[in-house]
Amino acid sequence: MVSSKDEPSDPERRQGPRDRVPKEREAASDRCDEALPEGEEALRAREPVASDRAGNAGLREDQQRAQTERIAAVESQNSELRQANEHLILATIEAQELREAALTARRMQDEFLAMLAHELRNPLGPIRNAVEILERLDDGQPLPRPTLDMIRRQVQHMARLLDDLLDVSRLTQGKVTLQRRPTEVIEVIKQSIEATDDLMKERSQQLTLDLPASPLHVDGDATRLAQVFTNLLQNASKYTQPGGSISVRAHRNGASVVIRFIDNGAGISTQALPHVFELFAQDERALARSQGGLGIGLTIVRRMVELHGGTVEVFSNGRGQGSEFAVTLPRLEHQDPAEIAPHGGNFLAPVPAHILLIEDNVDAGEVLADLLRLSGHEVAIALDGQAGLDLFDRFNPRVVLCDIGLPGLNGYEVAIRMRERQSTKRTVLVALTGYGSTEDRQRAIAAGFDHHVVKPVDPDALLQIIDSAMAAEDRPTTS
Repeated sequence: MVSSKDEPSDPERRQGPRDRVPKEREAASDRCDEALPEGEEALRAREPVASDRAGNAGLREDQQRAQTERIAAVESQNSELRQANEHLILATIEAQELREAALTARRMQDEFLAMLAHELRNPLGPIRNAVEILERLDDGQPLPRPTLDMIRRQVQHMARLLDDLLDVSRLTQGKVTLQRRPTEVIEVIKQSIEATDDLMKERSQQLTLDLPASPLHVDGDATRLAQVFTNLLQNASKYTQPGGSISVRAHRNGASVVIRFIDNGAGISTQALPHVFELFAQDERALARSQGGLGIGLTIVRRMVELHGGTVEVFSNGRGQGSEFAVTLPRLEHQDPAEIAPHGGNFLAPVPAHILLIEDNVDAGEVLADLLRLSGHEVAIALDGQAGLDLFDRFNPRVVLCDIGLPGLNGYEVAIRMRERQSTKRTVLVALTGYGSTEDRQRAIAAGFDHHVVKPVDPDALLQIIDSAMAAEDRPTTS
């Protein structure tokens, strides 16, 4: 029997195809059963890896987010530190500037006080010596005219210093009110030149004028403008050497009037030039302080000019090169001559008057009374307000000169009570006071005074008030 090795074995030969299928399915099922655990194991093995990978990715995102937040926080802190540092630097600079400003103000204050003491002491020496000279004169010996002139100059100098101090105080507080009206500038300039003529003659200085023939009008306070021009002329004279030259020029410039004060004197240093109008500011000068001044005159000039709606400028090429001050004021076009502010006038012929002087300062009262008696007037003196009222009823004065700061009844109360009497309708009441502000003047007029005169009293001005009152009484009335 022939057999083939590919021939199935007996068991296999006895099984048909249908018999083999279930077995193959079973074997395949067994193989699947065996493979499933292996797949599950592989899946389970791969799950931690995928989880780790997802966890690592989330961790990296959290770390990156945290790092970004840390960087932002650091940058914010750095920005705040930079700002704080900048503020600290600015505060340090500001503190340094304030410290330097305080030191400068302290130095200027010390210099001002030293100059004030110097300026006030200077006139007292000559006045005291003049008194000694007068005391040693024999009876009947004429009073030396130079001595009297010297006393007058020194007293006027002290009065100007006090006026400047009061003016700068009122200006800085905004308490100065101008009495404005159409004013002819050339006349005011001439008035100021007269006020400084003695100073320029004493220093042998040459004054040159370049003034227009036609009038120049401004809306201004003639008294305050005269103060401005006088201060500038005195300033030019003080800082110009003896024998030097000073010129005053005025001209129309469009809608303005320009007045220039030019000298060939000491000039102004480059460092001081921007500060000349500041309070207490002064250029360097010698210890002798021969030029004098308190460093407030130019401050008054600037404030007064600004109150008039104008400007003042200063020019100088440096020390020893002279200086120029230019005042510019708004110009008025057409003026009624009747409206132009008057500038002084001729003295009237003196007419004797009964004068009641109420003054609690015995020395001041006696000297003023002597001056009035020398002018032909009859004078009675009271030392307080109530005594003045009692004397008024007996003496029947035509003019009452009354101090304001009196013991008991003050000057305002005295004026009010006098005006309540029928007999005072024609009495001229004159307030004599050291209070010179606009408010003080208004209060005096409201109380019943006709005139408000600031101490120290100008004798000529006071005598003119009295003479005008007497002339008005003698003037015939018209119906």
